[in-house]
Amino acid sequence: MTPALAQANNGNWQTAQRWARLLRPAYRVCLAAQWQAGDEGSLLIALHARRSAASLEAWRAAHPARPAVLVLTGTDLYRDIASDASAQRSLELADALVVLNELGPLGLPEALRAKTRVVLQSCAERAPLAHTRRHLRALMVGHLRDEKDPRTFWRAARRLAQRPDIRLDHIGTALDPALGAEAAALAAARPQFRWLGGLAHAATRRHIQAAHVLVHASRMEGGAHVVIEAIRSGTPVLASRIDGNLGLLGQAYEGVFDPGDDAALATLIARARDDADMLPRLTAQLAPRAALFAPEAERAALHRLIAELTTA
Repeated sequence: MTPALAQANNGNWQTAQRWARLLRPAYRVCLAAQWQAGDEGSLLIALHARRSAASLEAWRAAHPARPAVLVLTGTDLYRDIASDASAQRSLELADALVVLNELGPLGLPEALRAKTRVVLQSCAERAPLAHTRRHLRALMVGHLRDEKDPRTFWRAARRLAQRPDIRLDHIGTALDPALGAEAAALAAARPQFRWLGGLAHAATRRHIQAAHVLVHASRMEGGAHVVIEAIRSGTPVLASRIDGNLGLLGQAYEGVFDPGDDAALATLIARARDDADMLPRLTAQLAPRAALFAPEAERAALHRLIAELTTA
């Protein structure tokens, strides 16, 4: 059960669609924006504590003995559960909690960690595309909204305005019109910066494969699929130092900067161009983690979780 369906084309929908595919044909899976009586099943999987609160309440009232899984997807784990009563109630109603990065359990009250499981998301492996030596291309992928903090990337682009050998691209739909206007203005003023808008997934993956480095500046993240796609494409990452990123990249990963620190990000991007050893070193740090995000690993984790809840 996902509060966003295909038309939203966001992380919740992508997770729900992928999990449905990984669970079939072993299970009959129905995707719905909210649970209603009549959509019977042996188990409910709900994405997002606050947005799925009503569905969890309805399921528990109708089926007190049937298991319910709550997937904490980012804004709920790192914001809503601290203050929203309906999100807090969802944590209590669920038989199992799922987080999408290795540090996710630390975002929950200690009393709830025993029923928490880590399920890392996955994607197909891709080979990097050929990279030009004439310039470095840094790519940010993320819809234009506050949680993704696109302004940090844009401020870094302004700091690098005197570096014609550094190009910066941003892929993402303007969910916030004001941010869209800012992105368009920056692209008009700075020839090295391009805002490519929203692209189809296949085109976005090709851009990730072709980039020298992926930038992920998010303030709040449950486990960004775009970071996983970069790892599985052999593309090094420069990311904000938050649990949602470190829980994918590894706590010792070097390519991180404090959230909002555009000066540090600009310095890292410049180093990626000027220091011949930097990108190979980051790539080597990420290479052993790529197998964690293979589809077969995610499939196995999901099937273990369901077996645990339905055979208990």
